[in-house]
Amino acid sequence: RQILQTDGSFDVARFLEGAKSAYRMTLEAFWRGDEEELAWLTGPEVRESFTAAIEARRGAGQVLDNRLVSIERATISAARLEGKTAFVTVTFEADIAAVTRDLEGNVVAGSMTDAVSTHDIWTFSRKLREADPNWLLVETDEA
Repeated sequence: RQILQTDGSFDVARFLEGAKSAYRMTLEAFWRGDEEELAWLTGPEVRESFTAAIEARRGAGQVLDNRLVSIERATISAARLEGKTAFVTVTFEADIAAVTRDLEGNVVAGSMTDAVSTHDIWTFSRKLREADPNWLLVETDEA
């Protein structure tokens, strides 16, 4: 309610659709090791964590060949307003096919034929009443 009072244009359904798109884009960028795309999708702490994981993966000579099969559910589990900054937490239930390969393409772990159910809790933030309509991923966790 506080978010709606501060930003009358906030629409829960539209936000959730955008959150699902951001979930897909962020996961795919992370799996590809695309730090440039992650830079405009994530806040500094999440970006730093993702970058460290990407560097560790590269250092181990591994690449991810993952695929988001489906997002079964995305629900807002929390929301708060701190000053003019809104924070909205979304719980995602998704199926992901995950494979880790070495640099020669050999499978090290996982399977593309067996999707794994995941339960992620992601918090997005945005300064309300600013020209930039984009929300940044500022926190991740597993349910």
